Amino acid sequence: MFPPTLSIGPPIDALIDLALAEDVGLGDVTSDALLPPSQQGLAVLEAREPMVFCGRPVIDRLLQRWPGERVAATWSVEDGARAQTGDVLLRLEGSVRTLLLLERTLLNFAQRMSGVATQSRRYVDAVAGTRTRIVDTRKTLPGWRALDKYAVRVGGAHNHRAALDGGVLIKDNHIAFVGGVAEAVRRAREASPHLLRIEVEVESLQQLDEALSAGADVVLLDNFTPEQVAVAVARVGGRVPLEASGGITLGTLRAFAEAGVNFISVGALTHSVRAADLALEVAQR
Repeated sequence: MFPPTLSIGPPIDALIDLALAEDVGLGDVTSDALLPPSQQGLAVLEAREPMVFCGRPVIDRLLQRWPGERVAATWSVEDGARAQTGDVLLRLEGSVRTLLLLERTLLNFAQRMSGVATQSRRYVDAVAGTRTRIVDTRKTLPGWRALDKYAVRVGGAHNHRAALDGGVLIKDNHIAFVGGVAEAVRRAREASPHLLRIEVEVESLQQLDEALSAGADVVLLDNFTPEQVAVAVARVGGRVPLEASGGITLGTLRAFAEAGVNFISVGALTHSVRAADLALEVAQR
């Protein structure tokens, strides 16, 4: 598996600029009042708990985008590394005013991205030894989708579609409006580009049979129990990939994987993840 990569472009640059603008305002009035502009210092980014670290390319870009005095960065880790309590991940050298001014923005990026990566690794570890892949959802922080999905990959999980144009996913509301699974698949097949797979969300074994008969490429089993998933897996017999979603927790995850499903999609990788505990400690040099 290739190491995850993050394409830094205008959307991420805009997010970094927005984050700086909202936190810095017209300047750090506290540090400007207390510290001389010539004061130099050293800051260390330290893990306060075990985690999977994530955020290096964004922090590097943040330091590049900052229009003020340059800060020298020396990294001790790559994204995806497991860090233990007390590990120093990054050293920054430069003006103390600048280090303190950038502190919160830097931590906000690193803490959320490391939180997502750490959470993703927990879910991946929980299904180790099975054929099941853990995938994310579109339940991401608005404006952060590229970063959230990158952090999911850093944690060892996989991405579902990044946006609505990434694949056809027929859900319960679609089915209700068009009058049934078969009709929904027919319309999607007729109107969609041939390279896009058609996935159908089903809520019963009867709908599963309808989706298979209609020629769905992937079927999502919504709110099935592990026992129902096992029946569905046997019924499908490998004809199409199966995805499970809905109400699956870290505690129940293994049972779904052992039932034989190909994918488990988990909104909790991103929608309510706890930020990792990181600190930036600054000292005189």
